[in-house]
Amino acid sequence: MDCIIVDDNKLAREGLKQLIANVSFLNLKKECEGSIEAFNYLQNEKTDLMFLDVEMPGMTGLEFIKNLDKRPVIILVSVKKDYAVEAFELNVADYLVKPILLSRFMLAVQRAHDLFESKEVKIEPIEKDIEHIFIRNKSVLTKIKLDDILYIQALGDYVNIFTAKHKFTIHTTLVGIEHKLPSNHFLRIHRSYIVALNHIDRIEEGTAFIEKTSIPIGEQFKSVLLKKLNFI
Repeated sequence: MDCIIVDDNKLAREGLKQLIANVSFLNLKKECEGSIEAFNYLQNEKTDLMFLDVEMPGMTGLEFIKNLDKRPVIILVSVKKDYAVEAFELNVADYLVKPILLSRFMLAVQRAHDLFESKEVKIEPIEKDIEHIFIRNKSVLTKIKLDDILYIQALGDYVNIFTAKHKFTIHTTLVGIEHKLPSNHFLRIHRSYIVALNHIDRIEEGTAFIEKTSIPIGEQFKSVLLKKLNFI
């Protein structure tokens, strides 16, 4: 995997370089001192994995991720644990706290490698007039009608797609599947859940109910959900 380091601290970059040297499948292509340099690099060069510092001047690592249209697999690094929740909401592969132990680093890059390899598991793009999707896992294609999908749950490196009768588990991210679904019918209401709006039966005290399942509504998603609902 071709990778880059984005960190304004030279000593931190040197530390990551030494860790990367221990991994046979990693090939360091570039060191960047900040988000702007990294952004310009990514416009012209293909990168599989990015080690990204959170706290940088000008544009933080979290802000940088939000401004990327196409992004590589990302491992965030920071001296603080404070940003971990927000980081995983952005579906990064892992979050490392400095100083980074080799054993913890190896676990993170293995997760990143597995995520990179899982790109062979794809969800077919949806056109406006299409009423179903096909999910593909290796050589098996399964058709799912959009109207049958009740909600989708993130579970680590997998997502569960729930219908009234079945649960389908595929190796992908919630962000990846979110971009494939029509936004007028499906909405993310929590960092771990996407729901089919027409299947919401009721909402009580920050919780959406779909049939017998209760799904929490994240504070940052609540206002968008309320705008989408056709209530009187």
